[in-house]
Amino acid sequence: MNITIIGAGLAGSEAALQLSKHGVDVTLIEMRPETTTPAHTTGFAAEMVCSNSLKSRLPGTAAGLLKSELRLLGCELLPIAQAHSVPAGNALAVDREAFAVAVTQRLTDDARISFIRAEVKEIPSGKVIIATGPLTPDALTEKLIALSGAEHLYFFDAIAPIVAADSIDMRICFKKSRYDKGDDDYINCPFEKDEYYNFVSALREGDKHEAKEFENKFFENIGFRFYENCIPVEELARRGEDTLRYGVMRPVGLERDGKRFYGVLQLRPETASLTAYNLVGCQTMLKYPEQKRILHLIPGLQNAEILRYGSIHRNTYLNSPNILNPDMSFREKSDCYLAGQLTGVEGYVESIYSGLLTALNILGKLPSLPDETICGQLRRHLLTPSKNFQPANANFGLLPPLETRIRAKPERKKAMADRALEKMEEWVTQNNKIIE
Repeated sequence: MNITIIGAGLAGSEAALQLSKHGVDVTLIEMRPETTTPAHTTGFAAEMVCSNSLKSRLPGTAAGLLKSELRLLGCELLPIAQAHSVPAGNALAVDREAFAVAVTQRLTDDARISFIRAEVKEIPSGKVIIATGPLTPDALTEKLIALSGAEHLYFFDAIAPIVAADSIDMRICFKKSRYDKGDDDYINCPFEKDEYYNFVSALREGDKHEAKEFENKFFENIGFRFYENCIPVEELARRGEDTLRYGVMRPVGLERDGKRFYGVLQLRPETASLTAYNLVGCQTMLKYPEQKRILHLIPGLQNAEILRYGSIHRNTYLNSPNILNPDMSFREKSDCYLAGQLTGVEGYVESIYSGLLTALNILGKLPSLPDETICGQLRRHLLTPSKNFQPANANFGLLPPLETRIRAKPERKKAMADRALEKMEEWVTQNNKIIE
């Protein structure tokens, strides 16, 4: 059996490695670098675009629990991410380029994987996984719309700026993780009251890109619709003057010498060499000159060198519950499967999971995963019709309640995580022929 995978992002790369591990020959087709996208900058596989963070490692968090479940399922990409991680407190963040280079090397070194660089404009014959992601080119998007026979949904995503480490004024900024949990991996930019409101005012008044600059024949006169977790910082500022300091810029747990600041903006390492830092929560659709002016209002970044400006790009997904079979194949074309963010999962690790899920479906017609797990509930989300299907990420709200009520949130989450891992371990034992 030979399976074609279109798209070497996180989902496509995970699917290819899973299939190869189980003795299946794979033709992996990636259009970059010959054909690029508005968001990607390299031709490497598994390039992470919006952020370098795979979120929390802690098993008592939904993101951490999903990682633990994926390790039990034999995930291939998470060990590579761990090998190329950068300091980020309790989060798993990676040196993006080093991670992407390592994944690309794994794929090209695999004797069962034929890695081809070309843009696919027609859906190939035979078994195929489409994992082209939210920036699927128009020609293939058109074929997917025709194949699905369903409304094509959409949203826009924003990217945060990156600054050079040696241009950060450490006389003003300081290193500290919130509540001193973990190492001092984050750099903190502290705001006094006047500085905070000047920054918010500038964000709210900043000149931003308009929708017409990103429209095409599929998206005429649609305006912008953002995913809640990817809302531009200036849009958050417009919700209210204090929205940021009660959200991404909350100062609690980031005191210095006993002093609490009015707001704190955190910077997260972007590279293993600590030469670049990402502005956490500052994804933006402001025009570049405005970004430069406003970012220099941040205490400690007055003379910061901006290595990459924030930007926006189109993210698309399909109404999976209405068009897919339980094995993630199209109802109208059962030898064509879907994986990645196109299915309606949100997030890097969720995309990795989607690639693994589709691969295991092809290998063994995957039986239902435990309802008590994040993996099981994400799969249920992708297959359960709803009036307003929206992308979902890992969260405890997906999981069924505990048999015994626990009021304290940390203890409740830990109990749900323990239950999920116990159920997943049992499932893996019962289905080891599928995942080994």
